[in-house]
Amino acid sequence: MRILVTNDDGYHAPGLKILEAIAARFSDDVWVVAPTEEQSGAGHSLTLTRPLRIRRHGEKRFAVSGTPTDAVMMALAKIMKVCPPDLILSGVNRGANLAEDVTYSGTVSAAMEGALASVRSIAFSQVYARQGMGDAVPFEAASAWGERVLRPLIDLEWTPRTLININFPALPADEVKGVRVVTQGLRDYGRLQIVANRDPRGYEYFWFGLGPTVETPAHSTDLEAIRDGYISVTPLHLDLTHRESLDMLSAAYR
Repeated sequence: MRILVTNDDGYHAPGLKILEAIAARFSDDVWVVAPTEEQSGAGHSLTLTRPLRIRRHGEKRFAVSGTPTDAVMMALAKIMKVCPPDLILSGVNRGANLAEDVTYSGTVSAAMEGALASVRSIAFSQVYARQGMGDAVPFEAASAWGERVLRPLIDLEWTPRTLININFPALPADEVKGVRVVTQGLRDYGRLQIVANRDPRGYEYFWFGLGPTVETPAHSTDLEAIRDGYISVTPLHLDLTHRESLDMLSAAYR
């Protein structure tokens, strides 16, 4: 099995090394193609206004000067074109990708790109308590549980154009209660904050921030699973059609 490992935190991120180590327990043919720099929040964006550059760091190790989607596309269409991967693993992201996070996440979007190319793809994220952590994110749960979570997925028959989103709770490995297969949750959008300040020249600038999270977890959502100390495993698909609205909209145009 040939495995491609990528992320959105950048080629030198500690979570990438952890995921590469997890992948190595399943294959000795592991490739790394990741963004050169951090691309958190890049979503499923492409770089269209400047050229991309590839830097080779080893026989199967490459950095791409673009987004996570760019990295996967370059891996599939160029770097690994003659030896495509059987599995794409994205992460381990520094921070949660729960609920509506998946629409912004470069980590999840890298897996989405793999799913578009009909490659089995899985996104991994490590939840952590943000206050005062800086770069000191504890990946203990992801490191200890990664193999156990991934192993049952290896031989499954997957529905085309689907992907798996996995989140590890912010707990020591021995306090994780297990794994739950759950639906995608939804938070209150009111948590968005815009932080304003002025630069030394007197010009105002703005920075997006997140206020206190107001969660509205339904039964068996990813939010609830993480809150209860479980690893969340959520199947996602790329068809965004809201089929229940088709008849209503069709009737509106008659």
